[in-house]
Amino acid sequence: MKISADQPSGLTALDRPNSYIGRSVPRPNLARLTAGRGQYVSDVVLPRLVHVAFVRSPHAHARIKNIETAQAKKAPGVVAVVTGAELTKVITPWVGVLTHLKGLKSAPQHAIAIERACWQGEAVCAVVARTRAQAEDACALIQIEYEPLPAVADAETALDAATPVIHPELGDNLTFERTLNVGDADKGFAEADAVVETTFVFGRHTGVTNEPRSIVADWNPGEQRLTVYQGTQAPHMTQNLFAKHLGLEERQVRVLTKDVGGSFGIKVHIYADEMATVALAKLLRRPVKFVADRFESFSTDIHARDHRVKAKIGVKNEGTITAFAIDDLTGIGPYSVYPRTSGIEANQVVSLVGGSYTCPNYRAHARVVFQNKNVMCQYRAVGHPIATAVTEGLVELAAAKIGMDAAEIRRKNLFPDDTYPATSAAGLKFEKLSHHACLDKILAMMDYKKLRAEQRQLRARGIHRGIGLASFIEVTNPSAAFYGVGGARISSQDGATVRLDATGAVFVHSGVTEQGQGAESVLAQCVATAFGVPIERVRVVTGDTDNTPYGGGTWASRATGIGGEAAWQAGKALRANVLAAAAPILQANPEALDIRAGIVVDADTGRERMGLDEVARIVYFRPDTLSPGLQAEFVATRHYVPRAWPFAFTNGVQASYLDVDIKTGAVKLLRHWCVEDCGTVINPQLVDEQIRGGIVQGIGAALFEHCLYDEAGQLLNGNMMDYLVPMACEMPDIDIDHMVSPTADSELGAKGAGEAGTAGAPACVMNAINDALRPLGAAPITAMPITPERVLEALRK
Repeated sequence: MKISADQPSGLTALDRPNSYIGRSVPRPNLARLTAGRGQYVSDVVLPRLVHVAFVRSPHAHARIKNIETAQAKKAPGVVAVVTGAELTKVITPWVGVLTHLKGLKSAPQHAIAIERACWQGEAVCAVVARTRAQAEDACALIQIEYEPLPAVADAETALDAATPVIHPELGDNLTFERTLNVGDADKGFAEADAVVETTFVFGRHTGVTNEPRSIVADWNPGEQRLTVYQGTQAPHMTQNLFAKHLGLEERQVRVLTKDVGGSFGIKVHIYADEMATVALAKLLRRPVKFVADRFESFSTDIHARDHRVKAKIGVKNEGTITAFAIDDLTGIGPYSVYPRTSGIEANQVVSLVGGSYTCPNYRAHARVVFQNKNVMCQYRAVGHPIATAVTEGLVELAAAKIGMDAAEIRRKNLFPDDTYPATSAAGLKFEKLSHHACLDKILAMMDYKKLRAEQRQLRARGIHRGIGLASFIEVTNPSAAFYGVGGARISSQDGATVRLDATGAVFVHSGVTEQGQGAESVLAQCVATAFGVPIERVRVVTGDTDNTPYGGGTWASRATGIGGEAAWQAGKALRANVLAAAAPILQANPEALDIRAGIVVDADTGRERMGLDEVARIVYFRPDTLSPGLQAEFVATRHYVPRAWPFAFTNGVQASYLDVDIKTGAVKLLRHWCVEDCGTVINPQLVDEQIRGGIVQGIGAALFEHCLYDEAGQLLNGNMMDYLVPMACEMPDIDIDHMVSPTADSELGAKGAGEAGTAGAPACVMNAINDALRPLGAAPITAMPITPERVLEALRK
């Protein structure tokens, strides 16, 4: 490692001076400060923010034989060049496992690779410089000698005896395996009048957030404290991880997360380059900044959905589904992602397949294998799009096999709306869902019978139009059953602190974070309504581990259902406190008073008695005038965690209407519908736009998005030119409506809605395409993305 002239060198953690950034280092240590050019310096001032860039492996798998950094150390602006081995003196490696996922295993992962690079894009050396451009220029001067190793790039052969084991100490390339047998699937298939078998293939893709991952870490040696500004969904989680692996107490780490430009699950994990950045800040004792460029985003942001699912359904001629069976194979990267692990997605697929239906016979087998590709983990609607596409694809294929209408086979098999509480074959517990009401509503919205008639007429004119349906369920409001039981310090509860200031304004501090989904608006709404003030008088503070209650952050559609409930309860508690203080001032009973529009009023008549600003003035500045013994408390904190149910399930139905050009294979989306039941809808506009955004991402998975790798593990389209994302001009009008089945586990009754659109969209688009091509005798398309080439191939078959 090379240290520049303005950086202290050779100091241990014990004898480093307690100086702040920008202050002079005390003179007693000057003799030990080198200028990097053999000169001593008379005074040293730690410089401003510096930037880190990483040299990343061009190989999917290679041994690192030598790193030559001499030229890079001499480059303009360079502050330090740090290898993985040098960084281990500051930060420890990690292993991404959860104890409740039995048998899940992974190898230790370092912030910077040490002996081997295990995927194309893994960081092998860091350069810290005054500007990002200088750091990148110096990266180009580093010479690394690699010994290429065989790459494991095909999940199908990852467990073969002839395939190299990526981590020999683990014994094989199997990360995680789960088997589930419920009822008697073999008997169910034997009793079926028709059995449909097919293989579903899902293309690996990623989140493509507007704002890339970014982090600034600042170690203050005087306070022995690390401050991190990070675009993350879970600041308390990353606070724990930074402290744990830097050898600090959590109280020594502060994480701040302001408005984040989109996350979709991409930013709910910890990344090796982020760990390296905080370690460099502690090592160099100055603020260090890292912002992933778009190429780095494609090669290091987690990927998801890389699954091959062999699936089977049995059905009676009258439409009763007798059995489901799946065999899921998913290839992740060379490591299980920390701390949420790369086993959750396959685990979710096993749990969710067939979940909307009453069929009691279900057999599932899932295997997760290591590959020399970018790491793979949770992305918006983890596992749901795969499970829904498999389930709903099988249901429509079964309907076609027995000649039954796609809507009617669902009506025959979906859980009836009057049978709750209920339990799925996989053991999922449902409090209250509305499958049939949602199906009835969406068929009326789209005028299903009219569309079918129109479809028949257009086919006679050579226009191939398809209608696709997809029922779905969505896991929201997760309890500790998701991560806490597995040993991860990821909170399932959330808290809110609500405060009335001396001017009558209300401040809310919440553990959830704003990722662009409108969480702060919902929190303000909950508090304003519970407390009794206009929403414009509520200020929301999120994303600061020093100043917000401990919470899980934003993931799994939990911000409203859990964070909103905590805010609601805190607002009610503060309202009671304020009325208790106002009552003696107004010579009234607290029960006879209310707060409306920011004014204390008589509850029965609405007569205005006193503004909150005046109540606050008296309490804060003239407490001597209050009744003896009265201590007004104008701060209230409440926490909430779901207890009655492990999850609050959302459900719904989506439908797609589209044209397929059989000459070019192009798909034109005409209309999309979604009816969703997320319990109490707090903010209709935000909910609808969350669902629309999710649908667009689901359409992207169905038709466009795919991280393409060659047989050597090289990512072929890691840029915005070659990686296709859905564009506005390609999107149809999307109509949204709701049913309302509130959860009784909270006063608000709100469930999550952030992932419903993504869960169901790929399935109904796939079903609509197959519906359009079925009269032509085309082979069913069950591989995504459904490109024009795949459409033409199906027609040829």
